[in-house]
Amino acid sequence: MSEFTKHSEERKRDLIELYDAIVDKRNAAQAIKQSEGLLKRVVPADIIHVVDDLVERGIPMENLKSGINKFLNVVYQTVKDYPYTAPEENSFLHCCIKNNEKLDELLSSSKPMIKKINESPDNKGLQTGLTMLFREVSRFINYYIIKENVLFPIVEKYLKEYKCLQVMWSFHDDIKGNIKALLANLESDSFDIDDFNFVVGDIFFDMYAIKFREERILYPLIEEIVPEEELNKLFAASAEIGFPYYTPENMTIDNTESITANQGEINLKTGSLSAEQIILLFNHLPVDITFVDENNKVKYFSTPPKRIFPRTTSIIGRDVNNCHPPESVHVVEQIVEAFRDGTKDKASFWIKMMGDYILIQYFAIRDDKGEYRGVVEVSQEISEIKSLEGEQRLLDWEK
Repeated sequence: MSEFTKHSEERKRDLIELYDAIVDKRNAAQAIKQSEGLLKRVVPADIIHVVDDLVERGIPMENLKSGINKFLNVVYQTVKDYPYTAPEENSFLHCCIKNNEKLDELLSSSKPMIKKINESPDNKGLQTGLTMLFREVSRFINYYIIKENVLFPIVEKYLKEYKCLQVMWSFHDDIKGNIKALLANLESDSFDIDDFNFVVGDIFFDMYAIKFREERILYPLIEEIVPEEELNKLFAASAEIGFPYYTPENMTIDNTESITANQGEINLKTGSLSAEQIILLFNHLPVDITFVDENNKVKYFSTPPKRIFPRTTSIIGRDVNNCHPPESVHVVEQIVEAFRDGTKDKASFWIKMMGDYILIQYFAIRDDKGEYRGVVEVSQEISEIKSLEGEQRLLDWEK
């Protein structure tokens, strides 16, 4: 039985009571003192279980992150002193830790420059140097993307109490936003030293906090519950994103097909769907799609609720040259031949039609060997897109 499955419900309850005392500031010092014995018995897996329970409460994320920071500060020394064995060299988690080490080097190297720019805020040379350094730090965002899209899904598969990952992801987003803001300030003509110090302080705190929580809480548990062969399979998907600083020289990438299609579903390599789901998917895209194969025969068209150009099933199997008026058919032939011989991969046109602004694009379709397999025509009404200004973020959405 694993360490995690042996966690004590009583210990979890006591830790949550301690969390509440720390956050509510009611006799926090006394509660911490009375919990000395408890804190000595804490194991990293307890933290994961407690955070999962706290997320289940529905605490607003900003409040939860603030509370977790305070709580983990109390249990920091216990977790730090807990027996720890680093992952084996060239394993997936070892690769993660090596990238963390490079990040540590970059952040450490910035400290003398940060001290100097506080002494000389108008020094453009220091601004330029810090800009270059934090652009290099910004590459680390790829590491967070790998965690969110490659590592977290496998953890969710093997760990019932996985909601701590949601909190970690939110910290990732804070770091990404702060790095973006820091670079914008450094590159601005009106550099603000007070804003710089505030944001860089948050970056240091959050990046080092996440590093510690990964290496001393999350990763040891992952090694315990996730089979090594499963972890090593993550190299393939990670390579597509790209580790920021370190990749093992002799990394073995397992490209073995891992998607299993259920009965009645079609394996699409990045997932499996039924024919009905594929039809629904294409017909709900806000675009007209028409596919012509390598023999210039129309093979498929979508039927969205508002189709831009009329299509009927009578065109299926028809030569694409016969689907255009004589005045423009020669252009279609030129596009197809340019796609076929590899000199072009895309052609775009935009027209106004009955009050709509239409973007028409042709894309060459090629197989894994680069062989021409046809062309897809995509048409879209873009008046609303052209009018967009500023930003509308996901969190700004209102029901």
